[in-house]
Amino acid sequence: MKLRNTLIGGITGTVIMTIFGYLAPFMGLPGMNPAEMLSMMMGVPNIVGWIMHFMIGIIFAAFYFYLFINWLKKMDSKWLRGIVFGIIIFIIAQIAMGVMGAIMGGMPEPENMMLMMIASLLGHIVYGIGVVLPAKEQGDKAK
Repeated sequence: MKLRNTLIGGITGTVIMTIFGYLAPFMGLPGMNPAEMLSMMMGVPNIVGWIMHFMIGIIFAAFYFYLFINWLKKMDSKWLRGIVFGIIIFIIAQIAMGVMGAIMGGMPEPENMMLMMIASLLGHIVYGIGVVLPAKEQGDKAK
């Protein structure tokens, strides 16, 4: 059940987050394409960035189903669990990006950094909801 939830949640969350990134400019936020960003940072073709983007999405979903679920299940609402998990993943992603930037000799800071951070936070919240909602959990109440 955990593996099934991890794969479905990881793919669903990543797809929804990616769609949000493409729609962000229509909401006054900068557009975000994590797959393109990954491929540019690593100097690899876009297809490799897309594969990495989905692999990371599945790995982060595994964090939920194998590490965080018992703690987050104390929250009755799957929506709230998804939001909190999205915020946790946002924090982890920011730390990972900082580490990657340090390893790769720094990353350029965009001029609209605050809007990028807001868009990223919202994208990760959308991802978290996309991971948690489709999960079939024993004794779970869909709220």
